[in-house]
Order: sequence, then C-alpha cells, then structure tokens
Amino acid sequence: MPFIITDPCIGTKDTACVDVCPVDCIHPRKDEPEFESMTMLYIHPEECIDCGACVPACPVTAIYDSVDSTPSSQKGLIEANAVYRNGDTDAMAKAEAIVKAHVESHQDLMAVLPAERQAAHT
Repeated sequence: MPFIITDPCIGTKDTACVDVCPVDCIHPRKDEPEFESMTMLYIHPEECIDCGACVPACPVTAIYDSVDSTPSSQKGLIEANAVYRNGDTDAMAKAEAIVKAHVESHQDLMAVLPAERQAAHT
C-alpha cells in the first residue's frame, strides 16, 4: 500500500492533495456526494501510482509514504485507507467505522488542532 492519509485530515479535509493527484485516487472529492458525510479523505491503494505528489501538497502533513513510516498511533487508519472505495456504501461505512473508533481511542490527539496534530504523533 503506497500512501496513507492519517488523522490530521480529520477536521480539515483540505483537498490540495486531490488537486495535485495525477490519477484521481484520493476520495471523496468535493464534487462527489460523499464528501460532506465522510470524516476524512482516503487514498485508493490500487489506483495510486506512488508518485508522492500528495505529500508536500497536504497543508496538515496527514499523508505518509508507506505503512512503515506511519506512526504507531496512526496504524489503525491504514486499514481505513485500504478498504475505502468511493461509491461502495459498505466499504465507505467500514472505513468510517475504523476512523470513528480511532477518534474515540485517541481523544488526546484529536484535541490537538489538525495543523499541529502530525507533530503530536511522534
């Protein structure tokens, strides 16, 4: 799995990463009906071409370039990115359930502003 979006995206959902993605693998986009209801953005692991354009574009440093580089406090969100499939109601619900469980179990991190949350992961 190439790239993982983590919890600084929660409360932000800035789509700068979507704008620079050459293959449109980050969902939901602002023009997709799921955008408002989803807690965060997700990278489709099979559509991603591993270009890395999204990493510097993310204003809250929510994107990690591999499973190994993802901080331990964010490892649960790897599965959320892996299962999310835009337009698939069951897959979206499963991903959102993982994210909601993460939020509940990391309330200390979630209390930190999204732009500062990445630094709190270390």
